[in-house]
Amino acid sequence: PPHCSPAHSPITHAPTMSALLRAAGVSRTASTAVTQTRAYKVAVLGAAGGIGQPCGLLMKMNPLVTELSLFDIAGTPGVAADVSHINTQAQVKGFAGDAELGAALKDCDLVIIPAGVPRKPGMTRDDLFKINAGIVAGLTDAIATHCPKAMINMISNPVNSTVPIAAEVLKKRGVYDPKKLFGVTTLDVVRAKTFYAEKNGLETAKVDVPVVGGHAGITILPLWSQATPKAAMTDDVIDALTKRTQDGGTEVVAAKAGKGSATLSMAYAGALFGDACLRAKNGEAGVTECTYVQSTVTDVSFFASKVTLGKDGVETIHGLGDITPYEQAALDGMMAELKDSIAKGVEFAKAL
Repeated sequence: PPHCSPAHSPITHAPTMSALLRAAGVSRTASTAVTQTRAYKVAVLGAAGGIGQPCGLLMKMNPLVTELSLFDIAGTPGVAADVSHINTQAQVKGFAGDAELGAALKDCDLVIIPAGVPRKPGMTRDDLFKINAGIVAGLTDAIATHCPKAMINMISNPVNSTVPIAAEVLKKRGVYDPKKLFGVTTLDVVRAKTFYAEKNGLETAKVDVPVVGGHAGITILPLWSQATPKAAMTDDVIDALTKRTQDGGTEVVAAKAGKGSATLSMAYAGALFGDACLRAKNGEAGVTECTYVQSTVTDVSFFASKVTLGKDGVETIHGLGDITPYEQAALDGMMAELKDSIAKGVEFAKAL
């Protein structure tokens, strides 16, 4: 198939997504076209949903994507028809229902999974678990069959548990590669950058804030002490910004008043991380993002920290570096919850 064979000559594209990505500090700029060494097939699973639709749109705009599969249980023929009219190179196909899942996934390089139900007011990520765990297990099993070498970007919540579920399913199928499985925590970074820049009067595009831990409540830990450019903040401000980053999802759920959760910012963050994976796969050096992966940085088996990506996925998992007593206390305080969430995911998958 075309997406598996290397191109005879590098293909150069005007990077249509650059304007969007430049703002997020992605290294590609409008003046440098992308030299693409091969074609990439990307699937979005849950493509008719609140995150999936804008995420599919953003991936259609990505110059590295040559084939885009949009899968959901229903509604995808319409979404695909709509997105396919956009004048960028990616060929779009819609797939609906379990019978078409295999065709959607066949030989994919990257699979983005925002499938499942969103959070509603009063719902905890634990309530989500009961529904989304089964959905994620089923989709991961199909990935094991149809594109076992694909990089997997897990967005479905609770990420702290769904990533371990995917790992166990892939292990059962004998195709688990810890370098290829990522929990997308990019939205925590996006929020931390925005809030830090706003608070300190900095240019958002030039700000960087590492966010470590997990992807729920107290497991989300922005390392303000490592933020750049440096800005002096009082303990009260640090605490307030930390809580706002941790509760960013709840803030949006409340503001939408029962009409949804963070879908647009999540789709943006998902497209950003998907782009990072593709750029690394395409040979770009030094692509580093915070992401939730199998890790030995702490005592828990999955943890989000800075990760340098390469052609085969995870290249280097970076340690935490120097952290403040406040950050250390927050790190210690999240461990029990993170451990429980991981164990819950593992137990669920083992019982399948």
